[in-house]
Amino acid sequence: MAISIVRWMTADTPEYETLLIDRDDAVVTVTMNRPERKNAANEVMWGELLDVGRRLGADPEVRAIVLTGAGGEFCSGADVSDMGSRGGGEGRQVHQLASMRRITEVCMAWYHLPQPTVAKVRGVAVGAGLNLALVCDLLVAGETARFSEIFARRGLSIDFGGSWTLPRRVGLHRAKELALLADIIDAPTAETMGLVNRMLPDAELDAFVSDWASRLAAGPPIALAMTKRMLNNSHEVTLEQALEDEGQSQTINFSTADTREAVMAFIEKRQPTFQGH
Repeated sequence: MAISIVRWMTADTPEYETLLIDRDDAVVTVTMNRPERKNAANEVMWGELLDVGRRLGADPEVRAIVLTGAGGEFCSGADVSDMGSRGGGEGRQVHQLASMRRITEVCMAWYHLPQPTVAKVRGVAVGAGLNLALVCDLLVAGETARFSEIFARRGLSIDFGGSWTLPRRVGLHRAKELALLADIIDAPTAETMGLVNRMLPDAELDAFVSDWASRLAAGPPIALAMTKRMLNNSHEVTLEQALEDEGQSQTINFSTADTREAVMAFIEKRQPTFQGH
């Protein structure tokens, strides 16, 4: 299907087979579009998620990104329906290693997006689908959503960064419970565990995520990108290094027109208009 962001298309922009891309001002929504497979990610989708992630990250006019799925489902994980048809031996191992490297690239591309990202989850988010949602900065779920680190049921170990993101979301022992037992949990349980930021009635999900995305897009892009980076790094640095990073970030902020605009808006008792410079 063709990309539906006319303003974003360039001569070298491909047409995506498994993704729908919609733009509302500075907010871009990426919809995984394989509803017949509950949006399971095949090799084509992994490649397209990587491409669109890189393109969005390099586009200064994109201020916030929403990731969701078509047909009332988020993502049922990697499409493993053809695993048994690839033969065995060394050839299969080489193919699998290449596939995992591509998945690693997708995970890192979405994790390092400078813009704030929101996963909007209806239906199932399991396996790599759940961990794709966890790579996003915020996760908002409808009340009928279902979640699972389903890998163990498939004879697999956790992937798509879940061994790193899941303990940071819910704590180590909760992460072990979810990953080792591979239970499917409902949205209220996910909210209680801290797996999701918000749970809402399904009918209210679109409006709520749209509001959050609009608020994020209206924020100061440079400051938000630096805040996101520092929070992502918070488990890896000392307090001293964190304070050093904060000082460097604030020095950059005070040199921007956006910070001057924020000060003037405060003085003039109005909402600031940030331009990203």
